[in-house]
Amino acid sequence: MVLLLGLLLTGGLYAAFAPAQAEQADTSADQVAKGRELFLVGCAFCHGQNGEGVLTERGNTQLGPSLVGVGAAAVDFQVGTGRMPMAQPGVQAPRKTVAYSDEEVAQLAAYVASLAPGPAIPDAADYSIEGLSADQREEAIVRGGQIFLTNCTACHNFEGSGGAMPRGGYAPKIRGVEPKYIYEAMLTGPQAMDTFSNGNLSPEEKRDVIAYLGSINEEPGYGGFGLGGLGPVSEGLFAWLVGLGSLVGFAVWIAAHTTRSTKEKVEA
Repeated sequence: MVLLLGLLLTGGLYAAFAPAQAEQADTSADQVAKGRELFLVGCAFCHGQNGEGVLTERGNTQLGPSLVGVGAAAVDFQVGTGRMPMAQPGVQAPRKTVAYSDEEVAQLAAYVASLAPGPAIPDAADYSIEGLSADQREEAIVRGGQIFLTNCTACHNFEGSGGAMPRGGYAPKIRGVEPKYIYEAMLTGPQAMDTFSNGNLSPEEKRDVIAYLGSINEEPGYGGFGLGGLGPVSEGLFAWLVGLGSLVGFAVWIAAHTTRSTKEKVEA
């Protein structure tokens, strides 16, 4: 009787859970297959039919890097922001209109993730502070500000407005960017950006950086004209062109009118 009950219990549990697991596996396999079809049409020319990367005919220039091991997060960032497919090879891929639907982006990400282990697409809980108390949110923003000022301002500016980089590259503006894409950028290191893996910055620290950037977006500009938030460059240019230029123009105007008055008095 005990053996019979054990068999019935085991069979019941298997019947309850096995179909769901099989269905999930079929769904994942179907998603990977559809992702490969999309990849062969839109990505294989630069990245190879198996994501191995493509070299130019001379073999000294990478037309498209290998995608083996980049993970689903890299695909979700690059394709989800419209940076891929690129219109033409260049130093940096600008953000543009997205060419794929959300479902197609997920299928491409699933296929690339199947090539080798890599960073997964983060959940909303990874980059949101909604579940924290008010005090915890303030602490997260302060910590995020310290991390951002230490690691990010050299390229992205002190308020995330972006800046120039060597060899024709640039650090894009990250104010107003969706939190998921900021998290994925830190996790995968696109283009010239450094990779901040979970070993460099913990998921909580990445979340804090995103919270800090969100607080900047909500903070009004008390200083007047922001001038793009580029700091002393735009402020100095404004001072020279508008401030000093106005003074020089006013001085020339005074000198011109003073000379005219003197000539009229001599003639009289």
